[in-house]
Amino acid sequence: RIRRRSTTTQTTMNPWHDVDLGDECPNVFNVVIEIPKGSKVKYELDKKTGLLRVDRILYSSGVYPASYGFIPQTYGEDNDPLDVLVLLQEPVVPMSILCAKPIGVMHMLDEGEGDDKIICVHMDDPSYRDINSIDELKPHRLREMERFFCDYKVLEGKEVEVPGFKGPDEAIRIVEEAIARYKDNKDSIFEKYGLQRAST
Repeated sequence: RIRRRSTTTQTTMNPWHDVDLGDECPNVFNVVIEIPKGSKVKYELDKKTGLLRVDRILYSSGVYPASYGFIPQTYGEDNDPLDVLVLLQEPVVPMSILCAKPIGVMHMLDEGEGDDKIICVHMDDPSYRDINSIDELKPHRLREMERFFCDYKVLEGKEVEVPGFKGPDEAIRIVEEAIARYKDNKDSIFEKYGLQRAST
């Protein structure tokens, strides 16, 4: 028997817009993981459906040095939700929600456009939750992240620069700006991707 598709308009959840930031934001907030550490698959949020799209397999031989995702209800300078790198012991399933604390930021230029990465620790990982600043990390850990992002698009013929790292105060400032930018642009974001606001 063939079932007719319902013509009733339904509003589906989108992790960019519907995952709560948390009560302690911007000092601690929820993040959505797209790519587990150790992966060579570039998963990316499909902004219209809220599902996870396989964007590409990395051209380089490197793998992501930390779990990679975004902070919901933020809008970065690159017109995407703000990126995060989360340090934790184990890979996690894509689209997991984690509670994270910002400890720094890696400033990055992707094809000349600002694309900062907020560096966080997972608050429910006892090996990382007590770290408060990137200054507490081994220098090699930062070099590893820098090298990965400098190299991962080289074979695609694209240029990435990493001007440097800053501490938690700068990271929090960027997060606050991205939250404010999201609030200011929310209507245009929903219009751009043909999204409907949930009824209240």
